[in-house]
Amino acid sequence: MALSPRESGEHIVKNAKFVTVIPEGIERLANEVVSRLKSGELDPKNFSQNDVHPKCDDAHAIEWIFVVDTLNFCFWTPNDYTKYKVDGYTGYFALCAAINRAMLDITNAAYYSKIDADTLRKVFRSDDGVTSVPLFEKRLSCFHEVGTRLLENWQGKFENVIRAANNSAERLLQLVVSEFPCFRDEADFEGKRVSLYKRAQILIGDIWSCFEGKGLGKFNNLEKITMFADYRVPQVLIHFGSLVYKPELLEVLNKDTILENGDPREVEIRGASIYIVEQAKDIILKKMADKELELNKEHVNSILIDHFLWDYRRKHADELEHIPFHKVLSVYY
Repeated sequence: MALSPRESGEHIVKNAKFVTVIPEGIERLANEVVSRLKSGELDPKNFSQNDVHPKCDDAHAIEWIFVVDTLNFCFWTPNDYTKYKVDGYTGYFALCAAINRAMLDITNAAYYSKIDADTLRKVFRSDDGVTSVPLFEKRLSCFHEVGTRLLENWQGKFENVIRAANNSAERLLQLVVSEFPCFRDEADFEGKRVSLYKRAQILIGDIWSCFEGKGLGKFNNLEKITMFADYRVPQVLIHFGSLVYKPELLEVLNKDTILENGDPREVEIRGASIYIVEQAKDIILKKMADKELELNKEHVNSILIDHFLWDYRRKHADELEHIPFHKVLSVYY
């Protein structure tokens, strides 16, 4: 059994050799999140206000989210980080645009469980007609895997997986990573099996955000979900002074070294990211418990903190570009 993502973050930071977390920087991050929560900038309704995202009353919303988060990984190549574009979008939003451009069958498990390579290439065709989506064969394999599992065990609908979780975010996480191996983002680190579960948790976060915590998006234990550990968010954590890389790690990252998935350096960066966000969340919740703050408790979670970090990186890309980031060609983020 792997440690939970929160337990994994604690174990990784405790045994880290390449990264250091800075309590003062975590406090600074927590204060920044508080200001965004107070202003209303951090709110689950922002998910559906994005043009490429579905609305909660769209008939295909749940299956769309599952398809997108099944394929939501690795939009960069070693030579160019933003070359793949669809309808002018890059990265994750390019994926959303490609799925929206495709026929509705693309959210039907019976269809995508058998989709062939040529058809999927048409789905992912880029604006320039030449650039291919990275890790194409992996995406094809993920589609076949999850589609087949849905048909075999869940009547072809991811909605049935959600209903089986009975409003438990923790149970849904366990179901996703056990039923669909391509979501099983784990590693061995210092004598323990650790879990990062970036895509599985962002799947739960997207469902909660799309449905604004109601209906199929109502979860009774959302505190069990941590941030979505990727390769860009750590740049923001460094910017706020909550994370520091040791010189030997910086040397590797500055050389644009491609790390293997499961490399201790990669695991430390991602585990520290989880730990820092959990600590920031705990700081805010304690201030609320001590009556120092008055906020909507349902919005004080790692999902919205991650939204803040991810959006901040995109908005301040030029300012943060001097901070190196780790590079791994992986289906997990």
